[in-house]
Amino acid sequence: MIDTLLERELDRFRREHPRSLELTERAKRSLLGGVPMHWMVRWAGGFPVFATEAGGAWFRDVDGQEYVDFCLGDTGAMTGHSPESTVRAVAEQAAKGITLMLPSEDALWVGEELARRFGLPSWQFALTATDANRFAIRLARAVTGRRKILVFNWCYHGTVDETFATLDGGAVVEREGTVGSPVEPSETTRVVEFNDVEALERELAHGDVACVLAEPALTNVGIVLPEPGFHEALRRATHETGTLLIIDETHTICSGPGGYTAAHGLGPDLLTIGKPIAGGIPAAAYGFSDEVAARVVDAIPERQADVGGIGGTLAANVLSLAAMKATLGKVLTAEAFDRMIALGERFEAGVQQGIGDHALPWHVVRLGCRVEYLFRREPARTGAEAAAGANPQLDRFIHLYALNRGILLTPFHNMALMSPATTEADVDRHTEIFAEAAAELSG
Repeated sequence: MIDTLLERELDRFRREHPRSLELTERAKRSLLGGVPMHWMVRWAGGFPVFATEAGGAWFRDVDGQEYVDFCLGDTGAMTGHSPESTVRAVAEQAAKGITLMLPSEDALWVGEELARRFGLPSWQFALTATDANRFAIRLARAVTGRRKILVFNWCYHGTVDETFATLDGGAVVEREGTVGSPVEPSETTRVVEFNDVEALERELAHGDVACVLAEPALTNVGIVLPEPGFHEALRRATHETGTLLIIDETHTICSGPGGYTAAHGLGPDLLTIGKPIAGGIPAAAYGFSDEVAARVVDAIPERQADVGGIGGTLAANVLSLAAMKATLGKVLTAEAFDRMIALGERFEAGVQQGIGDHALPWHVVRLGCRVEYLFRREPARTGAEAAAGANPQLDRFIHLYALNRGILLTPFHNMALMSPATTEADVDRHTEIFAEAAAELSG
């Protein structure tokens, strides 16, 4: 039945998006695969929607269709599209300079605000969370003298080479689809399953791990939440083995204004964050505890500060810093998070009702204002369980079904984010469409 339903939705998508299809064909003459970023070839309709305008929690495409946006740039636009305060700050700063390779006073404000939110006193800036993670890893290796890192199976840390590793019968191997990795991942990386404290302690006992790079909850293979006591065990094991703990809050900032770290008192040695903190303008940051900051300063002689592979010409540009100041100060506020999380709870309840009404063997899971439904009966405990329970055909069908009815979810795993501009009506519209899809699939 699902094959028939999917073919129906594909036909509808093609009929209702002729201009996007036309632009896709034209794009094939100048863009690799006909898209500006190659992963876009995987869009559920067979070609992507071309956008023309966005604002708040909606966007419009070249065919005149308007959508409620729960994807929000996969967290990059979690602020809502073009929040007024950020747009004003960017316009004012752009008229006065965009990039100078010089500090601005905004950098001080942003550093102080990040310290207040996350509890780490010293900060540096980058353009993407991937860069922030790369730089944090290099610095962890520099101050510990160790070469390896440890990650959790099916983690997400951007495009950091060392993190595209998985387990195959206990051996560390490349994750399927990894492109052009420079070395075998077993040379750089140890991998354990999320929530597996015994395996974590065993791998750290080798004494060769510079840092654990961890999401507080897995977010890119379906949301996998930490079990009670897991983060306490992680912090204890890293302390006991002299391993630095880096928490990547890029997706888990959905937990509150200080991310999962502040909400649950994690106390990492370093922290990285990117995506939404500048309202969609490329920007990222990475912070250090006092102890790690002192070790970093000692490890980098001043005469070598510009040649160590840390930083970039456009990093900490004045435009990004102005956008970060406006976004953190006036958009991603504590009050905004209270409202966004309440909307996440409403979204979760609506999906749970649809699953229950139609007796489907699915579940829904929420992390702050981030919600995801997965096509397995029980929540996964590890990344391997989540990956094994994936259903690409159902993912594609649900995504396309929603898209054809004016709802954009994050592709491939149907995640939804609430923004400060999202409304209860937006959430309820999704609940209605989800119930319709559930009824067709169960009928």
